Amino acid sequence: MNKVYKNALDAMHDVKDGSVLMLGGFGLCGIPENCIKALVEKGVKDLTCISNNAGVDGFGLGLLLLTRQIRKMMSSYVGENAEFERQLLHGELEVELMPQGTLATRIQMAGMGIPAFFTPAGYGTEVAEGKEVREFNGKMYLMETALLADFALVKAWKGDKYGNLVFRKTTRNFSVPMAKAGNITIAEVEHLVEPSELDPDHIHVAGIYVQRIFQGRNYEKRIERRTVQMSK
Repeated sequence: MNKVYKNALDAMHDVKDGSVLMLGGFGLCGIPENCIKALVEKGVKDLTCISNNAGVDGFGLGLLLLTRQIRKMMSSYVGENAEFERQLLHGELEVELMPQGTLATRIQMAGMGIPAFFTPAGYGTEVAEGKEVREFNGKMYLMETALLADFALVKAWKGDKYGNLVFRKTTRNFSVPMAKAGNITIAEVEHLVEPSELDPDHIHVAGIYVQRIFQGRNYEKRIERRTVQMSK
């Protein structure tokens, strides 16, 4: 099975209107830049995007918000995007916010084939509306369902032609569980190498979870919010 594609557009040829997408990354760290730009170019719309955040104005998922291609966002943090706020307040965007741990676990459970789990996070808040509640050992828990996606789009540091992926430091964030929760997982990598060039002990996502892979180009790797002073 040949998993190698020419570029993002080639790899996402069957992403269509109404697709449910998972997009790896945390803030702007480790986001699939090539895939997001290709989605803008394709012009697919009415997308449901599952991501920790909504990018920033004019970059990351912020690009898809500007072009009105996203119908629904499922996230845990959206505070860096003014256009997101505007669309939400004007009723132009459907939003499901959830605790970050709940988001991460819902994705992880999908990859493990577990349909639902119970968590105390969100009990007694708006998050609990319409959800089953049970008591365990004197404490109340919400039932949360696993999150599945038509396509999981992730970005790794290195990948081989079998789809095995290696991430650098915090860039693995949501990408590792997302790669296991998509019906089709598409990985863009900074370095596409031969299988013999990866140490099996250093692989973070096994190739069995990845259906398509391509060599990414022209990464900006922007910093969302600089928190250190520039050296004098």
